[in-house]
Amino acid sequence: MPDGNKPKILIADDTVAIADVFKMKLETSGFSAAVAKDGNEVLKALETETFDLILLDLMMPNLDGFGVLEAMQQKGIKIPVIVTSNLGQPEDVERVKKLGAVDYFLKADVPLSEMVERIKKILKV
Repeated sequence: MPDGNKPKILIADDTVAIADVFKMKLETSGFSAAVAKDGNEVLKALETETFDLILLDLMMPNLDGFGVLEAMQQKGIKIPVIVTSNLGQPEDVERVKKLGAVDYFLKADVPLSEMVERIKKILKV
């Protein structure tokens, strides 16, 4: 079945188990999903593919989520980004919002079903 009309989401997370769970949940919820294991992979994927939304972990090797947001801002890439992290410090939340993230949640605190609902709300699907 072609994924042409499904919203496409890029999952950026270096924890394979988490990325796989997110991917499975999104695909069973009607989305198409791809995974990047670090910030450099995210930026490479954005050069070759079109995504409707990015789920972005902050703590990744090579280039972290803050670096990805800064690079997207510099390049004028306007894709909604939801930051998914285990960092819950108010200054981290404030920093990613200033860098253009549309939402932020702690992985441990948000059920997958709520994550999907937030994505649907942002993408209006």
